[in-house]
Amino acid sequence: MAVRREVLGDAHVDRASAQMTEFDTDFQTFITEGAWGSVWSRPQFTRRERSIVTIALLAALGHDDEVAMHVRATRNTGATKEDIREALLHVAVYAGVPAANHAFKIVKKAYAEMEQGSQE
Repeated sequence: MAVRREVLGDAHVDRASAQMTEFDTDFQTFITEGAWGSVWSRPQFTRRERSIVTIALLAALGHDDEVAMHVRATRNTGATKEDIREALLHVAVYAGVPAANHAFKIVKKAYAEMEQGSQE
C-alpha cells in the first residue's frame, strides 16, 4: 500500500478505498499486493522506468482511464513529458499508429488538466 500511495498519491488511493465494497475487496487486495507489492516494488527498474513502461503498455492496450491515471502519477515517479512522448512513439511502431494517436490525445488532456491544477 505504501508504494501504491507513493506512486498514485494519497487522494487517489483514499478514493479507491472509499469506493471499495464487499464485492471488490478481494480484487483491490490483489491489485495492491500483486501490482504494487510485487511488481512496482522490485528494484530492477526505477519508478520512472516503471512509469514509462506502464504508460506504453496501457496505451498499446487502449486502457484510456489507466493511461490518464498513470500520466498523473508521473508527478510522483519522475517520468517526464519527453519520456512519455518517446514511449508513445514506441507504441506507434510496435502497437500501431491508431493506438498511439489516441494515447497522445489522452496524455495531452491529462497534462493540460495537471497544468490547470486539476487533481485526481
